[in-house]
Amino acid sequence: MRVLMVAPPGAGKGTQGAVIAEHFDLHRVTIGELLRRNVADGTELGRRIEPLIERGELVPDDIVLDLMREGLLEARARGRGYVLDGVPRTIAQARAAYRVARGIGMTAGVALHLQADDEELVGRLLKRAAVEHRADDNEAVIRQRLRLYREVTEPVLTYYTRRGILLTVDAMRPVEVVSADVLAALEARAA
Repeated sequence: MRVLMVAPPGAGKGTQGAVIAEHFDLHRVTIGELLRRNVADGTELGRRIEPLIERGELVPDDIVLDLMREGLLEARARGRGYVLDGVPRTIAQARAAYRVARGIGMTAGVALHLQADDEELVGRLLKRAAVEHRADDNEAVIRQRLRLYREVTEPVLTYYTRRGILLTVDAMRPVEVVSADVLAALEARAA
């Protein structure tokens, strides 16, 4: 099974991605974590992307696609499927990600869309900011990230609908209910 996570910030991509990866024994590729690790470690890449992350802007496609390719190659080397969180963010990135994945024989079979309301997401992200002390989780940056999602990422849903792989789940409910629905839907697709 190969799953792309498509959702606004705070909708539960990380949580649900972990549940899916554990349930189906999949390799988990989380672009946001890889980017934040580079920033925390002070790598050359981290220094280049830190200002973008702090402002809630998108990281350039070439960087994101390189990280994605490495993650998918790891999954292939382990003989496993994957859960990919953080790609795509734009239509151009969706098309490029498809070409990269097709080139290594690892295209996704499901684009899982976690649907949620903006005000709920702002509240969730502000709570997370208080717990995790993330620089990219203040209200101005959160609203910028949500605006970007609605403008440039949401159109990706149409692309995946046309490819016949979009699966939408209501993420406004308790985590365990969302997880149960996600796993049931993925089990049905795998059958």
